[in-house]
Amino acid sequence: MKKFHVLLILASFSFGSLLPATSAQNSYNESLGTNPKLVVGIVIDQMRYDYLTRFWDHYGEGGFKRMVNGGFTCKNNHYNYAPTSTGPGHASIYTGTTPSTHGIIGNNWYDKTSNRIVYCASDDRYNSIGTAMDSGKMSPHWMTVTTISDELRLFTQKRSKVIALALKDRGAVLPGGHMANAAYWFNGGLEGNWISSSYYMEELPKWVRDFNKSNAGEKYKRRWDTLKDIKTYVESGTDDNFYEGLFGGEAAPVFPHDLPAIWDNNSQFDILKGTPFGNSLTADFALAALDGEKLGEDDITDFLAVSFSSTDYVGHQFGVNSKEIQDTYIRLDQDLERLLKALDKKVGAGEYLVFLTSDHGAVDVPGYLKDQKIPAGYMDSQGMSSKFKEFMSFTYGDANLIRNFSNASFFLDHDVIRNLDLKVEEVQHAIGQELLRYDGISRVFTGHQMVHNEYTKGIPYIIQNGYNQKRSGDVLLVLDPSVVYYPETGSTHGSPYIYDTHVPLLFYGKGISKGSTVERTEIIDIAPTIATLLGISFPNGTTGNPIEEVLD
Repeated sequence: MKKFHVLLILASFSFGSLLPATSAQNSYNESLGTNPKLVVGIVIDQMRYDYLTRFWDHYGEGGFKRMVNGGFTCKNNHYNYAPTSTGPGHASIYTGTTPSTHGIIGNNWYDKTSNRIVYCASDDRYNSIGTAMDSGKMSPHWMTVTTISDELRLFTQKRSKVIALALKDRGAVLPGGHMANAAYWFNGGLEGNWISSSYYMEELPKWVRDFNKSNAGEKYKRRWDTLKDIKTYVESGTDDNFYEGLFGGEAAPVFPHDLPAIWDNNSQFDILKGTPFGNSLTADFALAALDGEKLGEDDITDFLAVSFSSTDYVGHQFGVNSKEIQDTYIRLDQDLERLLKALDKKVGAGEYLVFLTSDHGAVDVPGYLKDQKIPAGYMDSQGMSSKFKEFMSFTYGDANLIRNFSNASFFLDHDVIRNLDLKVEEVQHAIGQELLRYDGISRVFTGHQMVHNEYTKGIPYIIQNGYNQKRSGDVLLVLDPSVVYYPETGSTHGSPYIYDTHVPLLFYGKGISKGSTVERTEIIDIAPTIATLLGISFPNGTTGNPIEEVLD
């Protein structure tokens, strides 16, 4: 009888282990992390925080406003390093760390080992897929750590699907990480197709080939006029002014921009990148990816990384105070609404998680600021170069101590310095003291300072977070506020100042509490926040922290 009783207990235990988890067990699991069917990371290239507030009254209820009103807003979110540019920005968002750790110190940089300039996503070991051009020879190999998308793939034994896409190759390759199923970017010019690299695949999947065959870009070969009455765009400057660049073939930087008439003057499909239609085309492709890759259709979390790049092209061309930038954001708001509605329908309302941020901000056109009596200007690069050559010749003779100048940094030839029985740190210091005498230069930091000091606040902290000991230069320049190396029209970015570091950060969807914070958050906090929500490992170089207020 006792034996039968024991067997009955064992049988009951075995059968019970096959039953669904109890509500208590489910509650315990949910306390460790949420399980959205899809995570969507949205990066808007060159979006200043004040674009969210400045154009607010023009936005509809289904895009930016939906995310703000229904999700969580970090109002004081910043980049904590410089240079603030596209490659480092996308890498930092997805790795949870800064260039000092992930290694993407610029869009391009001088590589000390190979003695050449390298691009942050280039990789000649791979072939282009979808084009005969070299524009597909890309991979994430320059990024030395994992991304949040990599960690999701590792956590699920590669059952999660990761797809990344952007007009810019670096806006797709870096967010996709090392383990993405696919990354796609737009090849303009005569082709107007979405392409990839053999790093990811041997051929484009059918849904991408079908999208390219549909000539989706052709429908945007039309006049770009303002979506609303231009007289209502009172949040921006005048339409015709001296601070904006021109499309090839145009006499003035004013609406409407007749794209068919200037198509051939602007590399055909490439012109779409510099208009809001490039963002719309990106949204079209993202919706096709949802269907084609069946993202979010099961209980294993997938990841879609989308970067809207046209905002950056428009900002560089026309400036942050232009009617063009305002119209671009009003139209982008509609594209965001399209995307969110598609997620509701295809994945299910409440079953997905979205974050939205930017890879950097932008400075107002210095010429415009000067006319408003605000200190600003442009570096006299020629004059600086001439004076600097005189100093180097007088101090060090004919010795060629400079290997390269790029990304506002001087790279020295350490072998030559040692052969002259000089000390590297002393040469760095001497050059730094000379450069501080030049107009337009605010501060100078040396590699020796970066290695031997630990800065915790202010500009030095930001510069140090952008300094990578193996890849960065020996003497790093910081220009005066609103002083730039740039043509006299349009906006740019890259500095450690707040106009370049302050960007939006919105969270929306499953596992997100509603509300906002004015406490300082940093761009490197995004990846650990998403990892905490998912209950997975942080990217392996993470230096940021989860944002506690975001967690529901």
